[in-house]
Amino acid sequence: MPVIIERRDSHSIVRLEGEFTVTSATELKQALLEGVSAGRDLHVDMEQIGDFDITVMQLLWAAGRDAARAGIKLTIPVTEAAAAAAQEAGFEPFPGLSAQ
Repeated sequence: MPVIIERRDSHSIVRLEGEFTVTSATELKQALLEGVSAGRDLHVDMEQIGDFDITVMQLLWAAGRDAARAGIKLTIPVTEAAAAAAQEAGFEPFPGLSAQ
């Protein structure tokens, strides 16, 4: 469940690798808070993520809400199936979510 933060000049990237559940929520929350507080656009890369639970969706939604309040662009590219799952779970509108 590694969380990798990359800081670039114009944006930050939070890369998620492996499985994410409630047991990894603290690490993910901290990375998202750091990303938003950096004041740059934030991209969440979930390409290497395995299984994840509702906790991840809640943290991503909250990060999207906080980013919007701060005027930061958050992007979370996901598959159409993942986007549909987020909407079915009641996360509509899901800030930053873009189906690939």
